[in-house]
Amino acid sequence: MINATSTPKSVKIGLTHGDFNGISYEIIMKAFSDARLLQMMTPVFYGQPKVFSYYKKSLGVEDINYTLIRDSRQAAHQKFNLINITEDELKIEPGVASAQAGKMAVLSLKRAADDLLKGSIDALVTAPVNPSMLKSEAFAFNGQSDYLSSLFKGQDYVEMLVSDYLRIGMVTSDIPVKEALASVTKEMVMHKLVILANALKKNFNIASPKIAVLALNPHAGDSGLSGTEEQDIITPVVSVARKNNLLAFGPFASDRFFATGGWKKYDAVLAMYHDQAALPFKLISANGGALFTAGLPVVRTSPFHGPAYDIANKNEASPDAMRQAMYLALDLVNHQRLI
Repeated sequence: MINATSTPKSVKIGLTHGDFNGISYEIIMKAFSDARLLQMMTPVFYGQPKVFSYYKKSLGVEDINYTLIRDSRQAAHQKFNLINITEDELKIEPGVASAQAGKMAVLSLKRAADDLLKGSIDALVTAPVNPSMLKSEAFAFNGQSDYLSSLFKGQDYVEMLVSDYLRIGMVTSDIPVKEALASVTKEMVMHKLVILANALKKNFNIASPKIAVLALNPHAGDSGLSGTEEQDIITPVVSVARKNNLLAFGPFASDRFFATGGWKKYDAVLAMYHDQAALPFKLISANGGALFTAGLPVVRTSPFHGPAYDIANKNEASPDAMRQAMYLALDLVNHQRLI
């Protein structure tokens, strides 16, 4: 990543409050307890003052205060700006998955996304949510990325995991494994490969990105013994991509590829399904990593972890991944301004 300290001070980052019964408020407060972060960005937090005050007192986080604003255009630099998303009385139950917390997570997302579309914030960083609590008749999406995609006429995207060490895009992400396997077609793999390559060029300033493509089956199919998707789908896609000047390589057996450090030779990796990407990413990026919704015309990042109900309100949550998500958003906005 670009050194975050080089990012323009005027970058305005919207922060959703995620699931308020999880660790979202804690990791955001801890991140901004270091006042130097306010020198790098102007945060606009879409949350609720009463919830903020509850966690500030409960966790003993004294080094952060907020400035209440009504409109993101009023955001003051070097201040932690808070927009109150609701006057409703919220039942704070740390560690509990609740419909109300899900409803408020959606409201926070919608308020922030609206400002993002209007251009009154430069990027969006979403705090951790519980996807099962988001879905309702009013929010019939499979997650926050799907919702953001719908705002651009369903423009497709790639969920991309990013750290200082590794970038991994996913052909499929948060869907059942059975559905993921059925989604691995020539058309889908090529489509996601192109989105990933374009994001590396546009967002990460890599002119000719080298992308390693992972196999689907054990031992890359073992010449058809343990599966034919490599022969029938992935290898042909890599071949066509190379003929079209896209530097794709593989398919590589995932275990050996990561165990031997093969990933270090490439600008990014394309995995076939969620856990194939998430497991090595979390092991290699132990100091935290972020998710980037690549392919949309806006910048959205998120820490790559969930609401962590098991440690909610216990003062045990690390803000590292949240910081990574904010730094990544800053880098991406900074790069866009230089194009």
